[in-house]
Amino acid sequence: MRLERLVARGFRNLVDLDCALPPEGVALLGPNGQGKTNFLEAVYYPVLFRSLRGASDAELARFGGPGFQVEAQVVETDAEGERTGERAVAVTYLSGNRKKRILVDGDEIDRLVDVAGRWLAVAFLPSDVGLASGPAAERRQYLDRMLSLADRRYLQALARYRAALAQRNSALRQGRPELARPFDAPLAQAGARLVAARLEWARGAAEQFAAEFEALGERHAAALRYAGRAELADPAAWGPALDAAHATDRARGMTTVGPHRDDVALLVGGRSVRDFGSTGQQRSAAIALKLIEIATLEHARATEPALLLDDVFAELDRERQRRLAGRLLDRHGGRQVFLTAPRRDELPENLALPVWGVADGAVSPRGEPGAAMRPSA
Repeated sequence: MRLERLVARGFRNLVDLDCALPPEGVALLGPNGQGKTNFLEAVYYPVLFRSLRGASDAELARFGGPGFQVEAQVVETDAEGERTGERAVAVTYLSGNRKKRILVDGDEIDRLVDVAGRWLAVAFLPSDVGLASGPAAERRQYLDRMLSLADRRYLQALARYRAALAQRNSALRQGRPELARPFDAPLAQAGARLVAARLEWARGAAEQFAAEFEALGERHAAALRYAGRAELADPAAWGPALDAAHATDRARGMTTVGPHRDDVALLVGGRSVRDFGSTGQQRSAAIALKLIEIATLEHARATEPALLLDDVFAELDRERQRRLAGRLLDRHGGRQVFLTAPRRDELPENLALPVWGVADGAVSPRGEPGAAMRPSA
């Protein structure tokens, strides 16, 4: 799967663009604050129709503008790189009424669950170290995003779970536990599917996590496990669990049982990476999780997601740079790569990507900062 054409109008600080993209991707060069990450954000937006940095839609619109438009022309290919299909995914957001309109091949789509993942990409950001060093919420978000893109049934269950959880918590906050009870059953049905999917993923990911950690040059053995109540993969286990937590839930005004409170435990040498890992080990652990994300989507969707690499090599020492570049930029599968860096000397060695420049929101295919992007034919 690759992005053949990108349209972005009114998006962040980017000068409006309509450009054809090379099948291998591009390396974007330019000083910080010029728009390189905003370009990656526009590329990623049609994956889940949200910011890869967690910004609201209103924040993505150019300051003072009426809104934004992003369109991705996506091509599907087979193992030999031959074109097998294509689709156009477009979204328009209007700031005035905060309305978002999504089209696929010209047809309007009402539900996000029906369109998420029509275009696939995995983003590596400097802030991803938080996957290893940050709170459990970051790892849960990682799981939910990845598994939603891997399996639409997970995304459907996640939507149902969040709706039931919100209603149940609202009743508990009002001190009305009798109104919370009707939401136990839908919470259990959807929650059990989430827990089961996460447990299955963790069983497969544990071995790869250890292998990727070692391949990045780390000396200590690494381990991954799902930190949650495995019995909740069975809907029948939820009734007793919710009953046992009834007094606590009522006192705290919130549901204290379920996958919304679980975590992914990352260990190095038997100790928590978050609490005891070095900065280098935390970065390696986060990178290993992102590599697992790529493998998970490849396996589930039978296609290679594009890679968006936002200045990630500058955060690593030379040896980790070399190892990560070799792992990510191997072109044997024909994966499309979009990479940013402030200067040419910060690009990985032997990088075989066209170099474009970015300055003041303008993108130049000739690598000349300040030159405007020429529209595609």
